[in-house]
Amino acid sequence: MAFTECKWVKLDQKGTGPGARSSHAITIVGQKGYAFGGEFTPRVPVDNKLYVFDLTEKTWSVADATGDIPPPRVGVTMASVGDTIYVFGGRDGTHKELNELYSFDTSANKWTLLSSGDTGPESRSYHSMVADDWRIYVFGGCGVAGRLNDLWAYDVIDGKWIKFPVAGETCKPRGGPGFAVSLGKIWVVYGFSGVELDDVHYFDPAEEKWFQVETTGERPTPRSVFSTLGIGKYVIICGGEIDPSDLGHLGAGKFAAEVYALDTETLVWEKLKDGSNSGEHPGPRGWCAYAGGQLDGQDGLLVYGGNSPSNDRLEDIFFFCPSSFANGK
Repeated sequence: MAFTECKWVKLDQKGTGPGARSSHAITIVGQKGYAFGGEFTPRVPVDNKLYVFDLTEKTWSVADATGDIPPPRVGVTMASVGDTIYVFGGRDGTHKELNELYSFDTSANKWTLLSSGDTGPESRSYHSMVADDWRIYVFGGCGVAGRLNDLWAYDVIDGKWIKFPVAGETCKPRGGPGFAVSLGKIWVVYGFSGVELDDVHYFDPAEEKWFQVETTGERPTPRSVFSTLGIGKYVIICGGEIDPSDLGHLGAGKFAAEVYALDTETLVWEKLKDGSNSGEHPGPRGWCAYAGGQLDGQDGLLVYGGNSPSNDRLEDIFFFCPSSFANGK
């Protein structure tokens, strides 16, 4: 077994926070989580405040933001490089898909509109975004004319978008995919393309080529809109929707609760023992906001809110600690 001593920790919350919501986003800079967007009522954006959660004090506040403040939206993504947060896309209150890229300087508390219109990826929501040390990557999602499977990167140093080759026919256009950087490769895991998917692909930026891989081990069932973490050579996923609602986005589908890790070198899945009976476990959910970061010096995954099997929006926060794993990073 690669992982031992995995555990969930439920975090207390003080102060004025975002409250219950789904289809929102969160990212971590240092010991602060920044949350934006989302819905309480299906398809209706709640607000456009930027909420700040101090992971040390467990206290929420609202950033006194200036600049090009983004309008409210759902199905939005966030990622951070250094002290700067990046927000891309989403869907507004008129159900219009968006493609603006914003940055937020956490030192100056200032929003800046970096690109929009014909610059960069086309408008979309329920896509996925992840960052490495100098780029943010955007993949897939729901576009104006249907689901997408394109891959873009924004170079935060040059301030320019890069369009990579589109994934091949085997990588179907999809929304809500797992998306992670591991060992220099960009991984696309599962997602929704009219049905829940269970395929795994990666893009190698050095070769500028896509590859589909066959995985073995304790493979997760097909799913989408789950929480994802790239840590060392592993891609970790938890929860997600495994059976969509007949009501579409207006209803709650069937959700999963388990945590799985994919070793990207051996391509073997492992179902993790994560203390599901501890009382600290988030339980089945999807459409959460999630981000990789550190809590008390340990790398892990922050999961906030989401939708429940009863179609109730959630407001709790958990941190998953894969604290010990045999083969290191």
